[in-house]
Amino acid sequence: MIDRRTIRVLTTYSKTFFFIDKGTQRGATHDIFIALENELNKQLAKDKKLKQRHLKLHIVFVPVSRDNIFIALNEGKGDIAAANLTITPSREAQVDFAQPLYSNVKELLISGPASPKVDSLEQLSGQTVFVRRSSSYHDSLQALNARFAGESRPPVILEAAPEALEDEDLLEMLNAGLIPLIVVDQHKALFWKQVFPKIQVHDNVVLRDGGDISWAVRKDSPQLLTVLNNFVKKNRQGTTLGNTLLLRYLKNAKYVKNAAASKERRKFLAMVDVFRKYGDRYDVDWLLMAAQGYQESRLNQSVRSHVGAIGVMQVMPSTGKELKVGDIKQLDPNIHAGVKYMRWMMDRYYADEPMTRLDKALFTFASYNAGPARIARLRTMTKQRGFDPNVWFGNVENMAAEKIGAETVTYVSNIYKYYIAYRLIVDDMARKQKATAVPRQEPVAQPAKPQPSMATAATAQVPVI
Repeated sequence: MIDRRTIRVLTTYSKTFFFIDKGTQRGATHDIFIALENELNKQLAKDKKLKQRHLKLHIVFVPVSRDNIFIALNEGKGDIAAANLTITPSREAQVDFAQPLYSNVKELLISGPASPKVDSLEQLSGQTVFVRRSSSYHDSLQALNARFAGESRPPVILEAAPEALEDEDLLEMLNAGLIPLIVVDQHKALFWKQVFPKIQVHDNVVLRDGGDISWAVRKDSPQLLTVLNNFVKKNRQGTTLGNTLLLRYLKNAKYVKNAAASKERRKFLAMVDVFRKYGDRYDVDWLLMAAQGYQESRLNQSVRSHVGAIGVMQVMPSTGKELKVGDIKQLDPNIHAGVKYMRWMMDRYYADEPMTRLDKALFTFASYNAGPARIARLRTMTKQRGFDPNVWFGNVENMAAEKIGAETVTYVSNIYKYYIAYRLIVDDMARKQKATAVPRQEPVAQPAKPQPSMATAATAQVPVI
């Protein structure tokens, strides 16, 4: 690493720990590794290990998805993995960890304004928790379910959170009432409670206690491990640098609105049939289109923008006229126009691209926001850097943050979060309708048949992510 003058740090894209805004790398992880870079260069110069004074060692950040970080490390795509990683036995079997940055970490239950009342671990039985499968929280919840099985209690229902969502994303959604319950490290939850006042940190509902958070390296990397251990001793939890870095990034938090609040939920349910109708007609996920409508107007047909865009989907009069859908001042034609236009963009720019159905929609939203030519250039640059040009989250998304800034990244991210919220609403409706369905009374000679469920039919159209 000294010979090539580069240490590669694998990390995850996060509005707190690592992000790129218009070409400038920022975040708490970025800043602490730049401090490490400066310290290493001073030590190397003192030890006369730099061939020339101006040929310094540099830290290079390589963003990857959280579920791929240990794979990428062991494949040699980076030298250090740094993403607020909890040390667990399964992870220690794959990698070596440095001295902990944070010790005695608790994993706590966190609730929000739409959460059920839970005051103990036992009351989690039968409740739904939104959790990434790759997280240590998932391991902790599985351990709790094993305990519940031995006690003949119903398990905690583990609702899989998309790997693209970081802890602060889930806390943001929880604060907005979009998801039910989550588990988060105590230090993160207390930090973000300053920003998200509606979350409640349950200090008495502890999923894991005495945890350690650290950086990881490949097995048999003793010299690098020594360097990290020496640095961590001076800059860990409780030091000046360790205490101030996160506070620097509080101002960067972006907030989603409460799309699942009673009033907003009623607006959504009132428009479900219209979104479903045109989603079916144009083979577009109607929940994604409803999420875009919420991002554009909060599902408010009376909204008019300063440039003249109209209604739920914020359609320009000229676009509405060209699409020939009728009067876009009316709800049905307005949603029709929005869905039809997204279908046209998807077919025009992404029909033959080797992308998932979800990514085609995400790229279409990005193109709608930033322009298709610009997104095409970003895909080319993403491929040149060795990332996947056909995947938005963690790939082209990062390039967009670097070259455009936060606007397009936030636009697509918000739509995705609203989509998750709407998917949960529809899934919950389907579960409740199934649980309360009463079989029709048929003639004695025939078996009873359940009533058809519109919510269940709707759920069948929702992709599992």
